[in-house]
Amino acid sequence: MIEILNGIKETVVYKDIEGFKLHDNTDYEIYPEHWHTPIEIIMPIKNYYHISCKKEILTVQEGDLLLINSGVIHGMPSTIHGERLILQTDFSLLHNVADLESTLSTIPQVLLLTPSTAPAIHRRLQELMLEIYREYYSDSILISASIYSKFIEMMVLIEREYTGKRNSFDTASAKRKEHTEKFMMVCNFIHEHCTEDLCLDDAARIAGFSKYHFTRLFKDFTGVSFYKYLNKKRIEHAEKLLADPALSITEVALQSGFSSFSAFIRMFKLFKNCTPTEFRNLYED
Repeated sequence: MIEILNGIKETVVYKDIEGFKLHDNTDYEIYPEHWHTPIEIIMPIKNYYHISCKKEILTVQEGDLLLINSGVIHGMPSTIHGERLILQTDFSLLHNVADLESTLSTIPQVLLLTPSTAPAIHRRLQELMLEIYREYYSDSILISASIYSKFIEMMVLIEREYTGKRNSFDTASAKRKEHTEKFMMVCNFIHEHCTEDLCLDDAARIAGFSKYHFTRLFKDFTGVSFYKYLNKKRIEHAEKLLADPALSITEVALQSGFSSFSAFIRMFKLFKNCTPTEFRNLYED
């Protein structure tokens, strides 16, 4: 159920629990293509569903979980009888959990979690989603704290599973743990200083590796190059600034760490498939 839709931007209304909205959807309802700032997790309870994400149609089966990251255009193009849980969570809740906020950008913008793609964590993710559902509609005390803790556990499981499959660090567990901690620290540092004049040499020095060794290990850990990760964090910062109509596009570019207006436009189009002006218009529609 979309309550407020301006253009293709959904404004999520948190009624009962600040920062969380859970909808037990049993309606024959077509969801048009839209986007929103909250993270969304969809889990079908009865029947499968077709969901469009980034110009692809995904089939989500009963018990699967589909994570849709902030700002991703998605929709539900067909009406199918059944039931699905739709959890939307305010991304800003993660601001105080630096590790999570930094590493969330290393996982795909759309992630389908099934018994075959995530066998080690799928069952627990199902359980947590159902526990959140029961808490959300209960009359217990400390509901917000309980849901928050379960959501954090879900994100930790997803990030650990995804990072573990992606990286090819040293097979010795002690060395892998040491490397992971270092690169978590680097990701946090980039998140906090992305608007500054950072370079590959700076990040390598912080991690304690040569530039060439760091380049390989950083891509193993994040799945992307250092500069792609840095620019992604800068674009995420720019998205927030674009919500302020008092700032010009040039001011947004400079405050987001880009040295030139043209570089900002090019990177924004690369990551968001639209110009900053088009993005701002969508936000204001």
